[in-house]
Amino acid sequence: MSPADQPTRIRCFIDFEQDGKQVGYLQLPHSSNVSAYGWIGIPICVVKNGSGPTLYLGAGNHGDEYEGQITLARLIRELDPASIQGRLIILPASNFPAAMVGSRCSPIDDGNLNRSFPGDPDGRPTSAIAHFIENVLMPKCDGLLDMHSGGKTLDYIPSALMRKTPGGDPRFEQKLAALQAYGAPIGYIVSDGREDRTIIAGADRKGVVALGTELGGAGTVTLETLKVARRGLYNFMAHFGVIERSPYADATPQSRLLEVGGPDYYIHAPCRGLYEPAVELGHEVEAGQTVGWIHFMDDPVRPPVEITFARAGTVFCTRPILQVERGDCLAHLGTDYSG
Repeated sequence: MSPADQPTRIRCFIDFEQDGKQVGYLQLPHSSNVSAYGWIGIPICVVKNGSGPTLYLGAGNHGDEYEGQITLARLIRELDPASIQGRLIILPASNFPAAMVGSRCSPIDDGNLNRSFPGDPDGRPTSAIAHFIENVLMPKCDGLLDMHSGGKTLDYIPSALMRKTPGGDPRFEQKLAALQAYGAPIGYIVSDGREDRTIIAGADRKGVVALGTELGGAGTVTLETLKVARRGLYNFMAHFGVIERSPYADATPQSRLLEVGGPDYYIHAPCRGLYEPAVELGHEVEAGQTVGWIHFMDDPVRPPVEITFARAGTVFCTRPILQVERGDCLAHLGTDYSG
């Protein structure tokens, strides 16, 4: 029996077929030095009214990405079940241990939830959460929105994203329509399909139309990134027909569509040092143009290392932390999507 076919060990006392709003906790068994027979409580909310589409709305997949967590917590408190038609499954802090300490990865097992799918029901906590989402929750769903930002180590122009499934994507047009409906300043298509451990790759395996976001970052939020998060959430629900009309429908700009392909779209530090950037978010760059320089503060007379772009494109992600190690991502590009 494969891990995907095994029953989950996570206990859930929500009735997914019951109308109204239910808020509770997924109980993930976890035995530790301080709690022999304990469990980790992962908040879950299910809102249902009659028949209609089911959407998964998630945040806190990475615990240091805050726009989605704030936006979904507000939704849970504010949403009247009578205002929807269908069902919402909301996990506002899906990697709960990471969310509680504001870190990208879990402090329990160092697990990166968005590199843990499809997961393992008998694995460490992060892997067990991934398994539950992909194999218990996703099969109930028609659409999925998992809200991310750049966390503490990256900063994005507020964006929504979709994955183009390698070898032909039967849901491509549905994903593209959802991406455009979301209405972020940038909507980008990840066409390098080698990464299959993410939640949106899991959604592809389950036949669910899925979007992610990158709403900002630098370890904080802004009024603008929160606005894009909330507007996009309501637009996404309206697109699937769970609400009749988004209250932001008339104030949503058209997204600029970009594509993110292979490794040459990303720029990494070749060595340790102090990074001096030469570009900012939104800059249009050419191949060979300077990204920045890495200085050696323990040897200030040593010439800095110049870093250049391997290709042309738009800078829509940068690193706000200037102390770097070899391999740190400094920026990445998108190129205009041509269809």
